[in-house]
Amino acid sequence: MKREKYQLESDANLFVFEFISIGPKGKILKLVHYSETNLKGYYNIGFGDKDEVTGKINDTSITNNGDSQKVLATVVSSLYAFTERHPDARIYAEGSTDGRTRLYRIGITKNLSDIKKDFYLFCFDGSQWLEFEEGIKCQAFLIQRKIITFVK
Repeated sequence: MKREKYQLESDANLFVFEFISIGPKGKILKLVHYSETNLKGYYNIGFGDKDEVTGKINDTSITNNGDSQKVLATVVSSLYAFTERHPDARIYAEGSTDGRTRLYRIGITKNLSDIKKDFYLFCFDGSQWLEFEEGIKCQAFLIQRKIITFVK
């Protein structure tokens, strides 16, 4: 995606990313966290405001800082960095609410042609995993980086 994004900071293994959202509500620290699941090679992506007390992700806060497209582009840039380091990873994502999952689907749909250049993208419709297509109501998403191999 060739969209404006925020500067990311990460831990050494690229499992945790931080950035600052800047808008009418001020500067808000955001976190993106990739965590291993009980399935080998599968990771969960968590995203939201950084709780100032616990230091953990608050994925239920509603910031409305006027920069949702820039925030989404920043989260996607973390996905590129994470899958560069962990190329075989499969990343599972769903919103903390149905409304957030819907917003993610809308954001994905707006950038689908760019996403499909570099990633395989699937949608869980409640009963099965399907290749992501516009118009499918998704409960969750699964994404994997396309690995390019060259043949001599």
